[in-house]
Amino acid sequence: MENTLHIIGGGLAGSEAAFQAAEAGVQVVLHEMRPKVETFAHQGGDFAEMVCSNSFRSDDHEQNAVGLLHWEMREANGLIMRMATEHRLPAGGALAVDRDAFSASVSEVIRNHPNIRIEEGEITELPTEGNWIIATGPLTSGALGESIACETGADSLAFFDAIAPIVYFDSVNMDVAWMQSRYDKGETEEEQKAYLNCPMTKDQYEAFIDALLAADKTEFHEGETAKYFDGCLPIEVMAERGRETLRFGPMKPVGLTNEHDPENKAYAVVQLRRDNTLGTLYNIVGFQTKMKYGAQQDVFRMIPGLEDASFARLGGIHRNTFLNSPTLLDDQMRLKSRPNLRFAGQITGVEGYVESAAMGLLAGRLAAAEIQGKTLETPPLNSAMGALIHHITGGADAKTFQPMNVNFGLFQPVDGLKGGRRGRKDRYKAYTDRAKAAWIDWLSQG
Repeated sequence: MENTLHIIGGGLAGSEAAFQAAEAGVQVVLHEMRPKVETFAHQGGDFAEMVCSNSFRSDDHEQNAVGLLHWEMREANGLIMRMATEHRLPAGGALAVDRDAFSASVSEVIRNHPNIRIEEGEITELPTEGNWIIATGPLTSGALGESIACETGADSLAFFDAIAPIVYFDSVNMDVAWMQSRYDKGETEEEQKAYLNCPMTKDQYEAFIDALLAADKTEFHEGETAKYFDGCLPIEVMAERGRETLRFGPMKPVGLTNEHDPENKAYAVVQLRRDNTLGTLYNIVGFQTKMKYGAQQDVFRMIPGLEDASFARLGGIHRNTFLNSPTLLDDQMRLKSRPNLRFAGQITGVEGYVESAAMGLLAGRLAAAEIQGKTLETPPLNSAMGALIHHITGGADAKTFQPMNVNFGLFQPVDGLKGGRRGRKDRYKAYTDRAKAAWIDWLSQG
């Protein structure tokens, strides 16, 4: 028992943690309640299922903090990044994947690893003995959530996360829509035409906003409060902040030329990104929603090109639970009140697939080292991993703590570099060069 690592949750973080620890030679038991206990957001029983978007965001490791995190995970033999790369889809400069093939491949590796054993079934209470990582994510089961709340007192820390709808490609009117990545980004023609674009005139946009604001929305239960993460706001919430908000957000028309009407610039553009290898499914980018199903179909069919759209999945909304990690976790990701328990993934207060998997990678390595009697320091602050874990375990203000994506604002400044937008390219390159050197040095010590 003492030399075995137990992991609760087979999502992105739990799968990565299990793989990292198993590769280090530790015996791992991965506990997953699905498919015996289902959630409304998950579609199947595979590990590392992507329930919201199919994108790991930017893959640019020189100018983007997310891309840098990709690079660091690849250098650390990260399973999630390896499988994402194998099953990537054209998406301009982003790393988007065929979500079903991706999850299936992760599941195959996990299930066939000689050092990993799978136990199906729900864990309803925090374990009192042994070495554990809790990586239950935003959909932590009610019973285990209550146990965590009882131990931490953090029973009010939750926000709501929304899911975007998916459309069948053959139902899109291509006499209206066209294929183009913003600013023709990408090295190949396939990458440069990775997105479906649906243009709107000013009148169409205004009518769409009116319908969006008037549509029936999901109601919250008594005692629940809608504290959304800004990176995943429902489109209705964005529209409520101002009629032009969507046009300067997910519906911005810049960098696009309508091949059907190149002389006239669209007032707003709805983009759809490929969701599977066959190209039969596309998700509506940035269109997370809390509208009721009937209203979604009515409103989304107002989008030019989607008048007769068929939906493989409609949007939804779910509760997303996270810890106040700056007060509860130490720099090894252990619960201060019960150091035999580590937490990883979104429940620690990171936001996004990449960040969740990254925290799983760290938790798996840190736990494996401790079990083997080794001392493994947390990653240096100058690395992307180090910046992120430092933020959630002490760098953030506990009083206002909210889920955080990795970003260069978490990095220590580089002396002698110009600030502002004009100096951004050189500054970001300096951040990434410094981070890569720090990360390679940390890996060599592990």
